[in-house]
Amino acid sequence: MKILSILAQKPSSTGSGIYLTEVLKSFRKMGEEQAVVYGITKEDKVPEFSGVKAYPVYYESTDLPFPVLGMSDEMPYRSTRYRDLTEEMLEAFRLAFLKRVREAVQEFQPDLVLCHHLYLLTALVREAFPGLTIYGFCHNTDLRQMEKHGLKREFIRENIRKLDRIFTPKEAQKKEVIRVYGVEPDKIRNIAIGYNAERFKLPKEDIIYREGIPRRRTVRLPNGEILEKGEALDLLFAGKLGEKKGVFSLLRAVESLFHEEKEKSSLRLFLAGDNGNLTEKEAVYRLAESCSYPIHFLGRLEQEELVKFYQFSDIFTLPSFFDAVPLTVLEALACGNKVVLTALEGLEDFFIENTPASPVFFVQLPKMQNQDEMKKEDMAAFETKLKESIRKATEYTYKNMVSISFLSWDAICKNILDCKD
Repeated sequence: MKILSILAQKPSSTGSGIYLTEVLKSFRKMGEEQAVVYGITKEDKVPEFSGVKAYPVYYESTDLPFPVLGMSDEMPYRSTRYRDLTEEMLEAFRLAFLKRVREAVQEFQPDLVLCHHLYLLTALVREAFPGLTIYGFCHNTDLRQMEKHGLKREFIRENIRKLDRIFTPKEAQKKEVIRVYGVEPDKIRNIAIGYNAERFKLPKEDIIYREGIPRRRTVRLPNGEILEKGEALDLLFAGKLGEKKGVFSLLRAVESLFHEEKEKSSLRLFLAGDNGNLTEKEAVYRLAESCSYPIHFLGRLEQEELVKFYQFSDIFTLPSFFDAVPLTVLEALACGNKVVLTALEGLEDFFIENTPASPVFFVQLPKMQNQDEMKKEDMAAFETKLKESIRKATEYTYKNMVSISFLSWDAICKNILDCKD
């Protein structure tokens, strides 16, 4: 089968970018012919998709003279918010992407088109190519954009309803897709998410054991410093360094826990990620400077480097205010971490259904404003709950590793193709 994948932003750095990249790899292993359209800038390293015909669309160029459009308002790289698009910018976006998609369709002649995000580009592609079989992936940020502002909302709704199939990560997203877009329920299939089981796994060389689970003995920081696995409890966060991912709350919660537990144990926190919003990023660094425990900023890591920190850490923390099923959680579990995670809608059900024995500790969220904004008066109580969940994770004895290898990208790709038969 000939499959064309389409993404309006970079095929890296974010959950949807990694999703696209991993799906391309799995389809390649299955022997499918592929092409891909994606957004990028001239400054970026062009990704290497072995055996895949690439049709990049360049932002910050003559045809598209603004930074990459981001499905989140705060991206890990310089970006443009959809809500800030003018009519001229919208038209430039439409022309630039549809030009490349037309080239791909004419040259590649796809049997199936896979569009990531139920948003503007997917709607444009559906309208422009009514005769093609087009499937769309919900990545949750598309739902947030539809709810937070009215950019081309009715145009998007109308064309998303015309997709041949829609994939959602879990039941909560399926219900939201029905509500937000008015899609017929029988068009939607929950296919969960996957992780790269060949990369994300327990360490096997130069290891020590923590509670029966092998951990890396050492890890090298980006500055070249080598840290050894000692008595300290090592916590890891991976994602955008911003308020909506709960980073400020995490820093404060760990500070409180550190003062309460410093006679019993020491703590270290590793933060992997970046933020294209420099003001917010600097605020994270300022707060970190006031903390009493060691904090290591790792920057944005490629997956082959991130896996080393998963294998070194004890607890992975992601106190996000809004998410679907974060890929990083599966990666962390596969590498032997306990996980502290906010109880976002449907997440507890997802883990109960798919991997009930995994050591995942949920933090209850208060009622949010605008889907992903926490009221100031609720912040202190939330951070106390976050601290207690981290404490529970530290006290939990984890001796028998839980396998989640069935949640693979290969299985997801098989489910996608089963819909075409």
